[in-house]
Amino acid sequence: MVRSIRVGAAQLGPISRDAERSEVVNRLVALMRQASDEGCQLVVFPELALTTFFPRWYLDDVPEELDSYYETEMPGPETQPLFDEAKTLGIGFYLGYAELTPEKTRYNSAVLVEADGSIVGHYRKVHMPGHEEHEPDRPFQHLERRYFKEGPDGFDVWEAFNGVIGMGLCNDRRWPETYRVMGLQGVELILIGYNTPLHYAPDPSQNPLQSFHNQLVMQAGAYQNGTWVIGVAKGGVEEGVDSLAESMIIAPSGQIVAQAETTGDELIVADCDLDWCKHYKETLFDFDRYRRPEMYKLITESKTDQ
Repeated sequence: MVRSIRVGAAQLGPISRDAERSEVVNRLVALMRQASDEGCQLVVFPELALTTFFPRWYLDDVPEELDSYYETEMPGPETQPLFDEAKTLGIGFYLGYAELTPEKTRYNSAVLVEADGSIVGHYRKVHMPGHEEHEPDRPFQHLERRYFKEGPDGFDVWEAFNGVIGMGLCNDRRWPETYRVMGLQGVELILIGYNTPLHYAPDPSQNPLQSFHNQLVMQAGAYQNGTWVIGVAKGGVEEGVDSLAESMIIAPSGQIVAQAETTGDELIVADCDLDWCKHYKETLFDFDRYRRPEMYKLITESKTDQ
């Protein structure tokens, strides 16, 4: 029996600062319906898919606005229509969002939802980029480290959609450990939503390389771990900030099999043969046979010991 899943990468264009949540959910539902019409079993949305990328502003003086960007429950009244539509269509989805827990802890999170509308996986971003304090000399802020705690749960995988599924968010895709930890758990499909400004304030010399680096890290992660990788952007010029689009679906060979052509709302689709993973997991990257974990101890030593 062939284990193949038809996946739709649902890229979003800009979301304005004053956009109503219902307006954004309607855009997600439209993409989900398009994915269903094209026979997809799973649709993947970006990081922080329900709002504008609010860490670009210092919002301590407007706490009511800051709080408005977080979800206190998932699904909640405003996101329930997305879950209902998924159940009606019989399609699963991945959704990135800002989470505010009952303990008032803030996380950059994602959920994996099955075709019956039930949540089967929950992930909190591990590699938190940006800065903690207001830096007014920047053209825009990147205050993720102020507005989110680092995820405490690590990289789990879930058996769903007849395969082994993992999740990451944005900056996670740049770190090889992200893919390897899931690879060691037999992952076959990694879902990663991202928001990536084309201007990198700490080192603008990297600006022309944003597209290259985006492809490089996800292709390498896919190939070196014998897994599909689905990278989905919120791109375009959002509140004056130009962000990378180029959502893509990458095979276990490291090859890009589908890529977005616009910077707006766009769906790209690919049939992901999960058994293709075996060509790499059972040959070049047979971990049981070839890995030398005793040689890698420096990776897991504490930062202060290095």
